[in-house]
Amino acid sequence: MTYQDAELYLSSLINYEKLDSYDYWASFKLDRIRELSRLLGDPQRGVRSIHIAGTKGKGSTAAITYSILKAAGFRVGLYTSPHLISLRERIRVNDELISEEDMCRLLDRIKKITDTFAGDDKPSFFEVCTALAYLYFNEKGIDFAVYEVGLGGRLDATNIIEPLVCAITPISYEHTDKLGKTLTSIAGEKAGIIKDGSICVSAPQEKEALDAIELVCKAKNARLILVGRDITFEEVESNTDGVVFSVHGLYRDYHLLKLRLLGSHQVVNAATAIGIVEALRLNNIRITPNAIKAGIKGAQWSGRMEIALRDPFLVLDGAQNKASAAVASRAVRKVFDYKNLILVLGVSKDKDVRGIVEELLPIADSVILTRSSVAERALEPSMIKEVIGDVKAGAFEEGKNITLTSSVDEAVRLALEKARPDDMVLVTGSLFVVGEAKSFMEKRRERAPL
Repeated sequence: MTYQDAELYLSSLINYEKLDSYDYWASFKLDRIRELSRLLGDPQRGVRSIHIAGTKGKGSTAAITYSILKAAGFRVGLYTSPHLISLRERIRVNDELISEEDMCRLLDRIKKITDTFAGDDKPSFFEVCTALAYLYFNEKGIDFAVYEVGLGGRLDATNIIEPLVCAITPISYEHTDKLGKTLTSIAGEKAGIIKDGSICVSAPQEKEALDAIELVCKAKNARLILVGRDITFEEVESNTDGVVFSVHGLYRDYHLLKLRLLGSHQVVNAATAIGIVEALRLNNIRITPNAIKAGIKGAQWSGRMEIALRDPFLVLDGAQNKASAAVASRAVRKVFDYKNLILVLGVSKDKDVRGIVEELLPIADSVILTRSSVAERALEPSMIKEVIGDVKAGAFEEGKNITLTSSVDEAVRLALEKARPDDMVLVTGSLFVVGEAKSFMEKRRERAPL
């Protein structure tokens, strides 16, 4: 199997990340990934793991946890989704992405098995990617694997692992057509990763979500460690170089930690990651304070308040619901100094478009609307404009400050042409849009190095 063959194979599978709508309850079945893993020898059972679910910040929390464990001298795997540019980004060990050769070799093995599955039993794109991660991590003989949940938690393909610690990052309204229309139902699905007698670290939550998490922990006799109660934190400084903060942990205090990820919300994610690695002590695994400090400082996570260019600022952020858009808006106001903000916005049909617009429009001086070229569920720019017209009166309603584009490349190019050195361009609304913008900027640098 060549790499092109591998991409064709994966693209032939049903990919719920890109679909507009589907029946979640009928489509997500753990039986498929369990059977596929069984036929592969259950490779997930040979690796100590950490499992992270949530609405906001689960990728960042996973990346920070991964960085701390690496700094402690362990060989660590990280499995995340979606990718921004290359499929290989989803699976990495100690900062090395899975190679094309390993990916092709292992997918060839997986394909021979999935070809025997028929109809509704055929594994999805995400299930095959997850099986690939299980195989690769097992083969690499790693010390730990950090898994980010794809969607929900209870029925997610990552949920056949038996983690040492699981974590739930802040929960807000997301995928309400699939996970439920209340925070209770959404949190219940996320809390489905909590195993009997396990340890769960939770970020601060709305009361409704926390009640649901506590109920699951009680039913499963799991210990709950709550950030904001058992672990506390204090932000000291925040700027375009990152944040400085202190954490009062389960076992000790960590003073003046430095994190390069931008925004106050990343302090919450870092405190949750510290809770995760401290909780490993309950499994007789001790992570030193120096490793925690070094891991926090070295953590990286693309597409989340990522500065892709300065003078003018070009910032990429994957905010794709009302809550994450509110977080992005606060971070922009707090961290950056600029004259005018040009908002490049593209969203998916199944998202709370109005909620996203309500949070981001107040910080924008002009808006360039676009759509992803790879996501079937990408909303047409003209439809986003209609929502803007309903939300904001005045200049935006009249359309004077709104431009419609047909591609992310066109939108980013136009934004950079309009922006002056003291302005800011914010690209957001979808990780698919952010990935295409990041790819555009990388190609731009190759053509004309900065």
